[in-house]
Amino acid sequence: MRRKARRGGGRQVELTVEALGAKGDGIATVDGRPLFLAQTVPGDQVLARVTGERGGGFKGEVIELLQPGPNRADPPCPFFGPCGGCALQHMEDGAYAAWKAEQLTIALERKGLQPETLHPLRRVAPGSRRRITWSALRTAEKLLLGYYERESHQLADIDSCLLVAPELHALIAPLHAALQPVLEIREQARVTATLCETGVDVLIDSRQPLRLIDRETLAAFAEESDLARLSWTDGQDEPTPLAFRRDPLLTFGGVPVLLPPGGFVQPTAEGEAILVELVMAAVPDGAETAADLFAGCGTFTFPLAERMQVYAAEGAEDSLMALEAAARRSDRAGRVQAEPRDLARFPVLADELSGGDVVVFDPPRNGAREQVAEIAACDVPTVIAVSCNPTTFARDARTLVDGGYRLKEATPIDQFPWSGHLELVAVFER
Repeated sequence: MRRKARRGGGRQVELTVEALGAKGDGIATVDGRPLFLAQTVPGDQVLARVTGERGGGFKGEVIELLQPGPNRADPPCPFFGPCGGCALQHMEDGAYAAWKAEQLTIALERKGLQPETLHPLRRVAPGSRRRITWSALRTAEKLLLGYYERESHQLADIDSCLLVAPELHALIAPLHAALQPVLEIREQARVTATLCETGVDVLIDSRQPLRLIDRETLAAFAEESDLARLSWTDGQDEPTPLAFRRDPLLTFGGVPVLLPPGGFVQPTAEGEAILVELVMAAVPDGAETAADLFAGCGTFTFPLAERMQVYAAEGAEDSLMALEAAARRSDRAGRVQAEPRDLARFPVLADELSGGDVVVFDPPRNGAREQVAEIAACDVPTVIAVSCNPTTFARDARTLVDGGYRLKEATPIDQFPWSGHLELVAVFER
């Protein structure tokens, strides 16, 4: 592997990659400080250029691979490298899985924590993502659609993606064709596609004003691609449906939920099933009440409500409205109490939680600092954490343990293949 060197300054050094960082970049040492190099593996001997500062060390780029490390592999995707969608396709699968599982252990050790039981890594296969967001850019020559390069404003144009389910893969070419006449030169868009049980739901987010002919073009695209729904937003106003052919439904715990346009759901059906399995297995026998915090559209609310009364809190109004509407239409209307609540600004207080049997929380990547402080001060005997960020989870776990909980068990889940992201479920008890 030899790459075209970028123009500009930067010292050139020959070195050996020693380890992988949390984002999947290789780490070498220059002047006693870490140098981060994308798309390298431990043992790689490289000629590299130091390009700047990063996190107490340096960032750099590989000019030439002099000698490959023992766990280097040929990436299966032709777009790997320029495309920023994946970080670790160049690593042998067994070594990759071991590294991915280790991220949870490392994050906990940094906070002085160790679960009583650490379960093996559960894995979700590539080609199964049901929810994806692509970026689009209209240039003078053509429409670009894909992922941005790492730490770059350059958009890698793709015609295939090994991450997504076949139904989403089939949209890549038609999206190119549909967006090219709609977007003006230099206009951008973000396309969120979600594979539902009734078809694909697409939300396009762009500041490009729509003309009548644009609406007709996009409606025709929805018809030809057999979409369930196609919506448009400028990022400020509520999404406007341009084509509504079927209700985009997903079922949680036996309850069908009509998703809001672009609404958050777990990225894979298999990953969701693993999370629900682990959460429900941790609910103690005889539990009668649960609080589901950061409830989303009801991923855990409705399975919990099969067995008990559930209080569901969520800050995204559209997701909570979808949850409430689904609950009213189901046989669990009397067992679900839903409340719109920004849990970072107005967390559910310890006094409100105390007396309950179970707390489940599934925050965004920045964790649940404010909410966890209240959970740590309550008397709920079982707390179940779901997280997509081991670092912020470990911080929140430290708060719970300092509040008197013990970290009973944790399970890492690779729901984001070839990336530095790791999902997990952990159980705390008093």
